[in-house]
Amino acid sequence: MTENDNNRTQIFNKVSEIVADHFDIDRAKITDDLNLKTDLDADSIDFVEFVLELEDTFNAEIADDEAEKLSTIGEVVDYIDQHTAD
Repeated sequence: MTENDNNRTQIFNKVSEIVADHFDIDRAKITDDLNLKTDLDADSIDFVEFVLELEDTFNAEIADDEAEKLSTIGEVVDYIDQHTAD
């Protein structure tokens, strides 16, 4: 496992914790393919709160237009991985 894979795994685990808590879903059901809007039935307020929690957790800023493009857990993890410092 490369350092980048390890970093992505750590981000995935943190994102999974946030999703599990925020959307009251079993963490075992959270995969890269889980769709925030269709699988979790997240409305716009849920999604905004989720993004704010991500920003706080990862000390990152996610622009509204970028956040709108994020639909799956994998996309969220990849975005955070690419936009945060090591």
